[in-house]
Amino acid sequence: MRVVFRAGAARTAVAAEAEHLGLRRVLVLSGPRGADTARAVADSLGAANAGVHTEAAEHVPVPVAEAATEAALKADADGCAAVGGGSAIGLGKAVALRLGLPLIAVPTTYAGSEMTPVWGLTEDGVKRTGRDPVVLPRSVVYDPELTLSMPPALSGTSGVNAIAHAVEALYAPDASPIVSLMAEEGTRALAAALPEIAADPGGLDARGRALYGAWLCGACLGATTMSLHHKLCHVLGGTFGLPHAATHTIVLPHVLAFNAPAAPDAVAALRRALGTDDPALELYRLGGRLGAPRSLAELGLSAAGIDRAVETAAAVPYANPRDAGPDDLRAILRAAFDGRPPG
Repeated sequence: MRVVFRAGAARTAVAAEAEHLGLRRVLVLSGPRGADTARAVADSLGAANAGVHTEAAEHVPVPVAEAATEAALKADADGCAAVGGGSAIGLGKAVALRLGLPLIAVPTTYAGSEMTPVWGLTEDGVKRTGRDPVVLPRSVVYDPELTLSMPPALSGTSGVNAIAHAVEALYAPDASPIVSLMAEEGTRALAAALPEIAADPGGLDARGRALYGAWLCGACLGATTMSLHHKLCHVLGGTFGLPHAATHTIVLPHVLAFNAPAAPDAVAALRRALGTDDPALELYRLGGRLGAPRSLAELGLSAAGIDRAVETAAAVPYANPRDAGPDDLRAILRAAFDGRPPG
């Protein structure tokens, strides 16, 4: 896809990208929290503005996807612009999957979905994902100014969510040298920028470096097969409705600690990126420094939910550098539920 990266880009670049794609009626999608930004982007489209639909929700529930698809049909849209985080961009992908409309992504968080052909839909408590080139955005407009409204706590969990893409890309079965370089650099950039954002949320330089890191980590997600960490987080989000970024932040150190003995090259890259001998513990401590939730219990998971999560995760095959049976999954989730340090 084409990528535009500069402060203030959203004010002009979305319209320019729509024109480049030959779009005449663009429906702008967002969640309720990002409605004002979405309307500003829609206004910038001028005559190509086909309206704004602000009903994106986490994990893209099927009824929400169906409503957005109907809105695109009613507006006679020939393209969509998704403005927001993973929920908004995921909704844009759902519309693209159904109608084949070109998608312009305007990320306001560090989720990374904009760089991938991966779609996800949740129905009856089960989150399904797949890959289809039709959902890959044709253009991505990165504007660090749009991330200034993201609260520091959400900035932190969104950034660690991005790091999770890089971690699993490093030990993916289809990893490659170039992707591994991007994963290491993306992790390094985010791990350095996120504490600066927590200390000074209005610092545009740190916001820009975090968005750069998220771009790299998102590209890693799009280029490789994700493993145990993403499987567990999809189960926790789709089945129990836990918040996406916070769940990733809590679970990641525990999965990395489990996989580390079977992934020495990945651990070596993370040691360099994070400047530590124990990447799993450092990611746990990073979450603490960023003010992130510390346990799945804090997010609302019940102890009884652990067994259901284990059963659901164990029923679907996934790639992972180390075999993980039900007892292993239960131990990982129990540690994440309690919020104790990994290892």
